[in-house]
Amino acid sequence: MEEESKKKARRQFDQEFKKDAVRLVETSNLSVEKVARELSIPKATLSNWVQKARKERQQDLKGAPDLVVENRRLQKENERLRMEKEILKRFSAFWVKETGEN
Repeated sequence: MEEESKKKARRQFDQEFKKDAVRLVETSNLSVEKVARELSIPKATLSNWVQKARKERQQDLKGAPDLVVENRRLQKENERLRMEKEILKRFSAFWVKETGEN
């Protein structure tokens, strides 16, 4: 009976190990199955970690519409500032030409 309980004992993995395993799946061309085999962990376990990480990223992106709106506002402001800069450059060139300053 002692042997059975030893076999059923679950291995514990720290968060850093989990993050590294998920990163390996997501940044390499390796399948979940291959990465799991290389790390000597069950494929289902690694698959669960990957799914959980993706869900967490989706939750983090729920605030993204605010970022999209802010990005658009900043793009418009950036374009306006470019136009103002161009106008000032042209005015400066005109001013130098008219006043004869070098």
